[in-house]
Amino acid sequence: MTRLLTRSDLHAVLEPESCIAALRDGFRAAAASRIAGQRIRTDLPFPGTATALIPGVLPGIDAYTVKANAKFPAARPALRGVICLHSGHDGELLALMDSATVTAWRTGLAAALATHLLAGPAPARGSVVGVVGAGAQAELMVRGLDTLRGRRELLVHDSDPNRADDFASRHDGRAVTSVEEVAAAADIVLLATWSRVPLLRLADTRPGQHVTSLGSDEPGKQELSADLLESALLVVDDRELAVAMGALAAAGLPATAAEATLGEILRGDHPGRTDATARSVYAPVGLPWQDLALAWIAFRQAERRGIGTTIDLLA
Repeated sequence: MTRLLTRSDLHAVLEPESCIAALRDGFRAAAASRIAGQRIRTDLPFPGTATALIPGVLPGIDAYTVKANAKFPAARPALRGVICLHSGHDGELLALMDSATVTAWRTGLAAALATHLLAGPAPARGSVVGVVGAGAQAELMVRGLDTLRGRRELLVHDSDPNRADDFASRHDGRAVTSVEEVAAAADIVLLATWSRVPLLRLADTRPGQHVTSLGSDEPGKQELSADLLESALLVVDDRELAVAMGALAAAGLPATAAEATLGEILRGDHPGRTDATARSVYAPVGLPWQDLALAWIAFRQAERRGIGTTIDLLA
């Protein structure tokens, strides 16, 4: 039997703390995997792109994932798709689940973890956090960061003022009118947009500030300028992907511009930020094993609690 898990089912079984713990463990362990994940992306004869991530594998989990996404920026939601969770024993299709929800959770919470590690100790009164792009991934970044450190103030900007107002209301924040206003006030800036031109340059930032950019996850998308990336401690999730289709590709920078991966920092192979006055940037693309880490939690919780619908696709 295959368990079908909708968005509401996933929201019922996932919670930030256990997901962050699974992602932290995954970044430490993923390098030991014998099979490298692949991220495949193609243009379409329609106003969108198709992306597949295969296979999601992690040491210690006897299962793997295959994810297929459609990305149509003008649609709401802009990302739709499915994650297939297969048994590693015999290939049985254990679950089909909404990929947009899992993607938002794994991307946003992994970014929250990286942000917390790179931004340095939170001030006694809490950090001022700024959000640019008030979508699903920013939602999980803020939720995850709130579980990891104190927050004094939240500033939100979105190209849709109503969406910024709604986001700010949900998180006890304040909507502002520009990216520059966010960057001028925030200790931590979180970007998750569809921008194809830099939204922040070096001159817009200040020493000691941290920036997380989730919008440079495929060719043509760019949120940060080359001079900002070159001046900061730049951390990515995968150097090859970053230079092929991520922030490094968008800025025309080589793989050596990334000083570390998040896995290297979590394993202790790189010290992370050691200078409180340095700028830091986290700019991931997204890795297949992250889908497995959260899909496995969702499946096991749903099985235990009887959540979702089961169907025999071979009937």
